[in-house]
Amino acid sequence: MRYHDAFAANQSAPAMHCPFCAANDTKVIDSRLVAEGDQVRRRRECVACGERFTTFETAELVMPRLIKQDGSRQPFDEEKLRAGMQRALEKRPVSVERLEEAIARIKQQLRATGEREVKSLVLGELVMTELSKLDEVAYIRFASVYRRFQDLNEFREEIERLAREPSKSR
Repeated sequence: MRYHDAFAANQSAPAMHCPFCAANDTKVIDSRLVAEGDQVRRRRECVACGERFTTFETAELVMPRLIKQDGSRQPFDEEKLRAGMQRALEKRPVSVERLEEAIARIKQQLRATGEREVKSLVLGELVMTELSKLDEVAYIRFASVYRRFQDLNEFREEIERLAREPSKSR
């Protein structure tokens, strides 16, 4: 049974207001999965005026709150994450697409914890892992701030540790 056939048999969708005449009696004509199964596209028809329109339905996935080192809590901020990673990647040969994929993986891993709150250290380690895959220079830039390197020896130790790891595919 196809998805929209199962939906039509169920008929459990709540009424959606018509964007043309504001009537609240619309019917679903067709439903199908889009965006690799992450979204449902529905074609609807207004019973009152006959106009057709499309809606998209996605799951609302709540990101966990972050517990900072001082114990304070704050909501996850994707723009702050992106800005920090972009700073580390500044003037490095990494495409926007690869950065966005890394951010998506970080968000997915945070959601996969199933926790309502996670320590900011968890996020920091996820960022370090993703940056090490994207660009070693960006990784060292981020690590130097994140781990608060105090002197050149700490930089050297991190670079040597990175050099000992097997080469990552880019």
